[in-house]
Amino acid sequence: MTQPVPKSHGLEQQALVQNLFKQQFQQSAEIVCHAPGRVNLIGDHTDYNDGFVLPAAINYGTIIGASAREDNLVKVYAHDCDQQTAEFSLSEIVFDQKMMWSNYVKGTLQALLKKYPDIKGANLVVTGNVPQGAGLSSSASFEIALLRVFTELYQLELNGVNAALIGQQAENDFVGCNCGIMDQLISAMGQKGHAMLLDCKDLSFEDAPIPDDLALFIVNSNVKRGLVDSAYNLRRQQCEAVAKHFGVSALRDVTIEQLNAAQDKIEPELFKRARHVVSENARAVTTLKALKNNDMTTISAAMKASHNSLRDDFEVTTKEMDGLVAMIDKVLGGEGGVRMTGGGFGGCVVALVPTALLEKVEAVVINNYENEFGLKPSIYHCSATQGAFR
Repeated sequence: MTQPVPKSHGLEQQALVQNLFKQQFQQSAEIVCHAPGRVNLIGDHTDYNDGFVLPAAINYGTIIGASAREDNLVKVYAHDCDQQTAEFSLSEIVFDQKMMWSNYVKGTLQALLKKYPDIKGANLVVTGNVPQGAGLSSSASFEIALLRVFTELYQLELNGVNAALIGQQAENDFVGCNCGIMDQLISAMGQKGHAMLLDCKDLSFEDAPIPDDLALFIVNSNVKRGLVDSAYNLRRQQCEAVAKHFGVSALRDVTIEQLNAAQDKIEPELFKRARHVVSENARAVTTLKALKNNDMTTISAAMKASHNSLRDDFEVTTKEMDGLVAMIDKVLGGEGGVRMTGGGFGGCVVALVPTALLEKVEAVVINNYENEFGLKPSIYHCSATQGAFR
């Protein structure tokens, strides 16, 4: 199924949130805030290794209607989570095993309270169109939208980088997923029409325009994945073990020459994990330069090498994702690029497609993927949009 392109700050979404808010709280929302999801063009599993990533914020996101409260209660209506409601006090934040979505609210506000202990509660209505479990970062979009809401409600002096760090802290310390900083930072600080090369070591970033004749084409394999329960945390531990071998804090500080020279001293599986990260960092930097020069040949080669590395060295692809990449690559040749994106173990592939080839690429996916793998693909035509704090 092909999803229509939504307006990231669209009037229809805002009207929906206001209507839902009136139904839940018998008043209008004081504010409506939005934060985008993201797609990572290249640089996967490098962020928690202090490396380089190249994501873009996309025009699918989370939108929250909110009003301040006089007390410490937070009341949340989650329209897309079976219309469930959650209520808790800021003075008593406890993990909820039954309503996992509510832990993103609780964890984010618990982290925010450490910086701003005087904030009060709020009434919240949440909806969005980031596909959950697809690797397009619905959780970071949720966290950053929530932080934008509390920044507006209580006039906090919170910038995008600090908001990203708070969102990451919520996932690491409360939800239990050892994610890096990329998802939250691009949701907060993305620039419209651009990708962002983010240095996850010092959180500096550089924007690169996505050429007008290239479309962001995303296909969800619809292989379901659960990042917290998957091998994601194991991969992180493996990377940390190799960094420890070299006496550095993260693989960012290891060169490919150093790694190759030590190959016989490192367990083969750990060596492969590290080789992916070190080579992926180089590919991300190369792709930024190629974007600036509209050098599609280099971008195409880097994205192909990235996917192969994620498949063979990091071992986080699936046969379905590999199949999607192969069929899209056959159409694109050197005129575009395609690879898996996100944490892996299912989720999406991303392609940079010349607009002249879009129909052909979409037809290949629709005509072949379900026949070969027995799953219906979900196709998203995306554009790079603005972050919530930009």
